[in-house]
Amino acid sequence: MTGPEVVFRGAVSDDVEAIVTLLADDPLGRERETAPAIGVDPRYRDAFAVIARDPNQLLAVAERSGRVVGVLQLSFIPGLTRRGMWRGQIEGVRIAASERGEGIGRAFLEWAIGQCRERGCGLVQLTSDKRRPEAHRFYEARGFAATHEGYKLEL
Repeated sequence: MTGPEVVFRGAVSDDVEAIVTLLADDPLGRERETAPAIGVDPRYRDAFAVIARDPNQLLAVAERSGRVVGVLQLSFIPGLTRRGMWRGQIEGVRIAASERGEGIGRAFLEWAIGQCRERGCGLVQLTSDKRRPEAHRFYEARGFAATHEGYKLEL
């Protein structure tokens, strides 16, 4: 990474507006998020409060020079499969467009994997929309393999 140091940390409520801005700042995000043009939709703050209270959730940000430039959510999932193995689920990964290509995404993903190791996870998994081929190449270059087909049901 070039430029000022990037810090990875748990998100706080003051980060919600910047996080939502990141989530909405791409073609897919614009379809499903509400950018905070005149304030943050209260549903985002409500969701943040639930995530913050759950010890098996970690909403994390990448911060550079006091500005949130990345976000991801980690879920630590207990399971009976694989002899009771815990797994880490990475979701909602975004890096600010102005910061891409600086190595922040790679470092943030490595940090997240480290958090999973510290929690005793034996597997890290993530999903990525099929319409994000650049993201797929990024994850595969970091050792992730597309071993399963994912399904979702909108309710």
